[in-house]
Amino acid sequence: MSDKADQVPPGKLELYKRLIDAHPEIELKGGLKLPYTSCQGHMFSQLTKAGTVGLRMGKVEREAFIAEYDSALLVTYGTVMKEYVAVPDHLLRDTGKLLPYLEQSYAYAKTLKPKPSKRKS
Repeated sequence: MSDKADQVPPGKLELYKRLIDAHPEIELKGGLKLPYTSCQGHMFSQLTKAGTVGLRMGKVEREAFIAEYDSALLVTYGTVMKEYVAVPDHLLRDTGKLLPYLEQSYAYAKTLKPKPSKRKS
């Protein structure tokens, strides 16, 4: 039995899926409870249980995004995610306007050193 309290708000999930589907190289992972995207073992976008999308960005891009959209760093499970910006709801509804920021986030993730895989021996 699935506990709906553990899932992200369905409307937000659909908007997040629409954003990810707009970029052919990015695949959504994590299912209904904790959807996210990753590259080289590094998560670069996520949808929190509260329904907030977070995008991981480099410092300059992050500061510009926060200033442009009067946003803030993403907070999830009581933790400030220092490299993630919280995407305002009005921007999440505008896939075309948000897509370049997803692309910036993806590009940033590609610059990070790949994490070793955790395969069982």
